[in-house]
Amino acid sequence: MPRIMSPPSSSSRADPNPYRVHPAPPQPPPFAAAAAAAADGDDHFDRLPDSLLLLIFNRVADVKALGRCGAVSRRFRQLVPQVDAVLVRVDCVISDDDSASPALSDKGRGPLASFFRAVLGNIVKPLQALGLFSGGARRAQAGASSSSSSLAVGSECDGEADQGGVTHHSPTQVLKNFKEIRFLRIELPSGELGIDGGILLKWRADFGSTLDNCVILGASSVVRPEPLKNSVGFENGTDAGCANDDNGSIPESFYTNGGLKLRVVWTISSLIAASARHYLLQPIIAEHKTLDSLVLTDADGQGVLCMNREQLEELRVKPLSASSASKRTMVPALNMRLWYAPHLELPDGVVLKGATLVAIRPSEQSGLKKDTADGSWISTAFEEPYGTAARMLVKRRTYCLEMNSF
Repeated sequence: MPRIMSPPSSSSRADPNPYRVHPAPPQPPPFAAAAAAAADGDDHFDRLPDSLLLLIFNRVADVKALGRCGAVSRRFRQLVPQVDAVLVRVDCVISDDDSASPALSDKGRGPLASFFRAVLGNIVKPLQALGLFSGGARRAQAGASSSSSSLAVGSECDGEADQGGVTHHSPTQVLKNFKEIRFLRIELPSGELGIDGGILLKWRADFGSTLDNCVILGASSVVRPEPLKNSVGFENGTDAGCANDDNGSIPESFYTNGGLKLRVVWTISSLIAASARHYLLQPIIAEHKTLDSLVLTDADGQGVLCMNREQLEELRVKPLSASSASKRTMVPALNMRLWYAPHLELPDGVVLKGATLVAIRPSEQSGLKKDTADGSWISTAFEEPYGTAARMLVKRRTYCLEMNSF
């Protein structure tokens, strides 16, 4: 009998191409989901907690950039005033050339008085410019004929002023919307001390209600370890002939060829610059009681004024003594230690000629400060390679000096 065969089931049929690759299902275009969320009013930043946004804003720090962030949204505008780290970069200094500094108008009482007036005359007037902040270039162009000094923050010095004129702000007004600042750094466009090219001069000062300590590092010239070892600077007669007579002591020629006089000018100039910066920080310190650290420096790295929380609180409790001659904090009577090396070669090959280190303490504090003897505040005052230079200099012979209050 013929056998009737049933058709093979679909499961028993062999796939002629068992390795066939099936096309992936169509995908939405890139960012379609984000665009759809944005169309529905869903902002991805809304998913970030406030604490994370504040962490980002604290990393930004720059006050101008924070101002732009605050203009993005209502939420950002509410969060920006809560940042605890702020950086204020000053764009340009507008000094008054018409008014003479009272500090330099008194008749000199010593043979170096006229020399000091010539040098310090270019220091005090630019320092008085810390009193105001300016927002435009028209003020800069008219600075020579104006009766006040100011700093420009928030615009380029050679740009166009905003419509409606230029608005002037004090430092307190610039920072008035920040309520929880703990770390504040203000950076000037350049150092105040107009020194000749090639001369090295750096200082760091710590203040409370008055000067706590100051360290000054200077050199008459710097020689870089290049194939053509040309001096970056000049000897100007103050340290010539000293390098061959280095037994750890200051050579006699240092006193006779103007070397000592130059170091005195460096010291007084640095102290005036530091005390003027300190005086002009009073309104900010009084307004922002949450501050833990305040640093006023410059883009050249010439001088750094530092105040920690204890020193800031000391200034609020104990008012500073202002100099009657100019707008700066009175410098108390000082004890100074000086180290000198005619030729100081650093480990990286840089050579400092006429290297000088001056460590300064108020006379009334010299015997009270626990860390005076160990010198840690001296060796840590500067970043490298100048920190190494300071540590090398303090191993040399020490010379003690005193200076009256001024």
